[in-house]
Amino acid sequence: MIGIFGGTFDPVHFGHLRTALEIKESLELAQVRLVPCRRPPHREPPAASAEQRLIMLRSAVQNEPAITIDPQELQREGASFSVDTLAAIRKETGETTPICLIVGMDAFAGLETWHRWRTLFDLAHIVVMQRAGIAPSLPHTLTEFIEDKTAQTVSMLHSNPSGLILFQEVIQLDISATRIRRLIKEGRNPRWLLPDSVLQMIKEQHLYTQSCQQINY
Repeated sequence: MIGIFGGTFDPVHFGHLRTALEIKESLELAQVRLVPCRRPPHREPPAASAEQRLIMLRSAVQNEPAITIDPQELQREGASFSVDTLAAIRKETGETTPICLIVGMDAFAGLETWHRWRTLFDLAHIVVMQRAGIAPSLPHTLTEFIEDKTAQTVSMLHSNPSGLILFQEVIQLDISATRIRRLIKEGRNPRWLLPDSVLQMIKEQHLYTQSCQQINY
């Protein structure tokens, strides 16, 4: 079973990486693919370029073979839609391989605004990450839609190629790329929020600053 974890990764940080590893182990996934988004449909464009974000991602996971990078969205023009990415992965893996799209609770709550969102269930399972002890708060129409699709066990995902939803508790680190970019813009040190190799590239290329001044971290 393959996990697909998308995002802008602008920059990638330990919140992304720890979650990917935890989901991989909890769901007994063969691999997790991090899929950097070229142009997100529902938010501002990334600050770093596609090439820069791809390099940061590769440096971040180079010592974890079960977590890989899938750059296909960076290679497509226009907005990046999950349904297109899953269709390409389904074509690659065949009809019987279980695929899981990994999303956060906030993103899942807005699923009805996604491009061709119902088609997602024809292509993959959806694994919704949630904090321990916090029940999902979803629109009524979405709750009705998923009522007969909710999996109670991980084994149900392994036994089907697509179509189910699993709410999976994870330890979510309180780290955000927005906060990291703000710290860097203010000249403050974001160390220990992201891998040293990623921080080193940010320093060398003066990413997320308004000028090319030397930042004291």
